[in-house]
Amino acid sequence: MIRRKYSLFSLFLQIVAVPAIVAAICSEVSRVRKILMVFASWRMAVVLLTGFSAGIPLGLTGGTLQAWMASVGVDLTVIGIFSLVGLPYALKFLWSPLMDRYTFPFLGRRRSWMLIAQVLLVFGIAAMAFTDPVATPLMMAALAFCVAFFSASQDIAVDAYRTEILRVDELGAGAGLYIMGYRIAMVISGAVALILSDHLPWTAVYLIMAATMLIGIVAVIFAPEPDIAAKPPRTLREAVFLPFVEYFRRRGAFEMLGFILLYKIDVAMALAMTTPFMLELGFTKTDIGAVTKAFGLVATILGTLAGGALMTRWGIKRSLWVFGFTQALSGLSFILLARLGHNYPMMVTAITVENVCSGLGTAAFSAFIMSICDKRYTATQYALLTSFMALTRVLVGTPTGWIAKQTGWEMYFVISTLIAIPGLLLLTRFDRWQGIAAVEEQKS
Repeated sequence: MIRRKYSLFSLFLQIVAVPAIVAAICSEVSRVRKILMVFASWRMAVVLLTGFSAGIPLGLTGGTLQAWMASVGVDLTVIGIFSLVGLPYALKFLWSPLMDRYTFPFLGRRRSWMLIAQVLLVFGIAAMAFTDPVATPLMMAALAFCVAFFSASQDIAVDAYRTEILRVDELGAGAGLYIMGYRIAMVISGAVALILSDHLPWTAVYLIMAATMLIGIVAVIFAPEPDIAAKPPRTLREAVFLPFVEYFRRRGAFEMLGFILLYKIDVAMALAMTTPFMLELGFTKTDIGAVTKAFGLVATILGTLAGGALMTRWGIKRSLWVFGFTQALSGLSFILLARLGHNYPMMVTAITVENVCSGLGTAAFSAFIMSICDKRYTATQYALLTSFMALTRVLVGTPTGWIAKQTGWEMYFVISTLIAIPGLLLLTRFDRWQGIAAVEEQKS
């Protein structure tokens, strides 16, 4: 009797269960393969490489330049004033209409601007290499400002190109790859440049950094040109005013601006006080630097890539919801760290969780901003929207120290978690925004 039951069970496995399991596994493998195949295109490679090109100049006019000046004895007051050379990054929307209006007679509207900016960056960074910050600080400041201006101009063109070249289902994956390239470049122009400076003169270091820009130049030369049916603005006046007119005629235009301002406010608030919080818990600057640069970098890259991959399956709306909740709840790891105190494994866990969840949200958020840009005015609208997004860090960062002093660390991170609610409430209006004709045209 037992043998007969065993035989029937074995027959059931052979006829029904095993084929069903195999079919389920094959289906899942096929689904994963379909998701991963989104990354396997020359368009995605170009997005990655231009992200790398965009990330190189930032450190060379910021932290790395400050390290150079400090190492040769430049006064701290002068070093502080040099932070003003980064102004072009905040003001790039002022000249972005020029990039929507004018096209050079080679490589197309976006790639021509990208190539010109990259070539100017090579010469600008190389010129900085042969400048003495002690003997000629004004010359160094002028060159650093020029490099920041060329870099911000490259950002305008690269952002517009990425928005126009990617299909709607590729926006999340493209955002993830771009951020990955950008972060890797920041490590090279930051940490790697500093390590090289211990073994080579600063002139050689900056010449090496200038040479890394050739990666982006090669990518742009061989990149495909976006196929855009929409006609660019005919006059500079149109390029300046029509992006505003087109955007604010949309239903939900102000709601979208509110959402852009609030969606990552919880992340901005948590990160604003992370370093003072950990120093107060007794962690050393070496501990914090090593964990944030190593675990934090890897976690951010993994988060953005995972977010981009999941978006190909979920779409923008569902991804914004899921990743909005995860990045808000990631603040709970800091609450637990505040409760445990000087606990190194928990500190690593908190940094890793925060950066993975922030990376997920960044991928969806970047894809959202790209999706709402009218492709006639991509450069201007993207620059404006991202400049508005940058206000979050400024507005939320100002009172964070006072809040932490008044409430204590545990309550501070509770507040940084709850502050995500307004952004998520605005997300309930998403279907109203997606009814906009300009967005629907991009989906078609």
